[in-house]
Amino acid sequence: MQNERLRAVLTDGGWTYETLASKVDVDPKSVERWVNLGRVPRRVTALKAAETLGEDVHALWPALRQARAARAISPELVAVYDQRADLPVSTFVDLLSTARERIDVLVYAAVFLHEAYPRLNELLRERAADGCRVRIAIGDADSENVRQRGEEERFGHGIESRCRLALLHYRPLVGIDGIEIRTHGTTLYNSIYRADDQSLVNAHVWGVNAYGAPVWHLRRHGDGGMFDAYATSFDAVWATGAPVTG
Repeated sequence: MQNERLRAVLTDGGWTYETLASKVDVDPKSVERWVNLGRVPRRVTALKAAETLGEDVHALWPALRQARAARAISPELVAVYDQRADLPVSTFVDLLSTARERIDVLVYAAVFLHEAYPRLNELLRERAADGCRVRIAIGDADSENVRQRGEEERFGHGIESRCRLALLHYRPLVGIDGIEIRTHGTTLYNSIYRADDQSLVNAHVWGVNAYGAPVWHLRRHGDGGMFDAYATSFDAVWATGAPVTG
């Protein structure tokens, strides 16, 4: 079904598919599909196009108004799990194995990875050798926030000892090209396991151990979405971290 309103606006304004496409950073074929097939662009693109053309976005694409409620569920959300314990470790390993450009891990300890998959360090070495940047941020066992998390989860000094154990697991990777290990003392709101444009995010719930808290699987869908929010959070924590040296 053709978008006659959009066609008329383009014709009256002397716009070509190419000129509009260059203004909104899309392929001219996308604009052609908007006009000839009635395709509806992503909202952020539609808003930019409407502003460029001096038109009301809902006049050009009425479907966007009806789609607003459906967008309450992020297009970046692949899956939600009730608790981390529902995911086999292979889910995390398989995700990290797909990385070609970057791996980012933000945790306090997460020693379950090494305990269930002893080849984790080997996997990270292989990824780094193939040009993947690997950044691991683990909790500073001596930080106040780690100590407090142990009290909140009724885990006592156990979480501090697990942070130290995590450091022992990762220490053999120190000094390897492409791999950086840092410790951080921030309040950990979420554990993040990122591989390129996908992430597993383990939300933390007050008084609940991480294995009993929810996990959402995200896949990046564009600028400024949920994925980018967590990626930015990782970078902020990373900037506060202390590099682990030999």
